[in-house]
Amino acid sequence: MTLSFDRTEWGLVLGGSSGFGLATAAALARRGMSVAVVHRDRRGAMPTIEQAFDHIRACGTGFLAFNTDALSNEGLVRVLDGVSVAMGDSGRVRALVHSIAFGNLKPLVHPHGAPQNPAEAVLDDDDFDRTVRAMGTSLATWAQAVHARRLFAADARVFGLTSEGNEVAWRGYAAVAAAKAALESVSRAIAVEFGPYGVRSNIIQPGVTDTPALRLIPGSDRMKASARQRSPLGRLTTPEDVADVICLLCTDEARWVNGALLRVDGGEHIAGGP
Repeated sequence: MTLSFDRTEWGLVLGGSSGFGLATAAALARRGMSVAVVHRDRRGAMPTIEQAFDHIRACGTGFLAFNTDALSNEGLVRVLDGVSVAMGDSGRVRALVHSIAFGNLKPLVHPHGAPQNPAEAVLDDDDFDRTVRAMGTSLATWAQAVHARRLFAADARVFGLTSEGNEVAWRGYAAVAAAKAALESVSRAIAVEFGPYGVRSNIIQPGVTDTPALRLIPGSDRMKASARQRSPLGRLTTPEDVADVICLLCTDEARWVNGALLRVDGGEHIAGGP
């Protein structure tokens, strides 16, 4: 298997300034693919982020970074305009990677027996709507927009990232879990409806990974400790583990993987019992 790409092939990574998105952008660039990263970060975080982007630039392929709202129409247009110009007539989007981590982690209800403090908000309809839109259905918006501009390669790949919260209920994770379920459904629909245009769409389910997004989840330290104990390989999943699999799935040899959910967790999910 030849794990290398041409710089006329582009990876468009949504949510690419940390975690899985950043690792994927770097992995694609190391293998010769040009990369466009969409992120939304405050000015104070940018020095560290720019250092990571400099490592990607050093790979020598094309690189674009857009600090903009990927969920707004203005942000989408700005990104696709910029990517279109950079690609020119010969370039095409080989990989669209959805790694947006913008979800609400409020609980559905206050803990039993806890004081009912009105200041401690619980999830409402707006929280659900924003989270499901950001982490779920926006994948379809971007796929439709890239397709409408005829920017997809003839053998393009679309990826979304889910978690075991798609099946297991964690306190404070209800809105994100709903978004993950929506993301998986949207990916299957893309696999079917965009398939005639050569687009493959798959979902990656990493094991527990120490990312900035995970650290925001209440009880994340317990989740990491449990995952380490369950892992047959004795460690947590890393963003680089996931990025390498996404690179593999972008190869010609992986062309027949479509509409799948692939676990990338080192066997963490199968190791139960004492």
